[in-house]
Amino acid sequence: MPNLELAGNSQAWVLYDNQCGFCSRWIEFWRTTLAKRNIGIAGLQERWVVERLGLAEQELLHDIRLLTTEGLIVSGADVYLYVTRRIWWARPFYSIFCLPGFNQLLHLGYGWFARNRHRISTTCGLQPAPASKPDATAFGNSRK
Repeated sequence: MPNLELAGNSQAWVLYDNQCGFCSRWIEFWRTTLAKRNIGIAGLQERWVVERLGLAEQELLHDIRLLTTEGLIVSGADVYLYVTRRIWWARPFYSIFCLPGFNQLLHLGYGWFARNRHRISTTCGLQPAPASKPDATAFGNSRK
């Protein structure tokens, strides 16, 4: 089992479907903002991620996930709440969508989008972003 020490200053990793056009474009848009908060990014299909999460492929790719150095795994809409809580200008989003009613709305909207993301990517002509240079070594495994 790889150790949970993330390379560099990353304290968590957002794990996304790197074969989804929308997902890969969206995560690249947020790369700098996440890096400023010590949050790295990695594709769910990367070997170290598959090994660390230990999920079947269909379950693995069902949701965006976040993995912390402590081993906490956050999934789906809760990833957005985790991240927005750490960005000062996004805190209003976090505060509103933690409220009952709004929280259910966020999860319903996320669920619909997650189920339809590949159709949306195809309709909008969004191909996966070109593979970018890996951030660093994660969990003691080389990401080359």
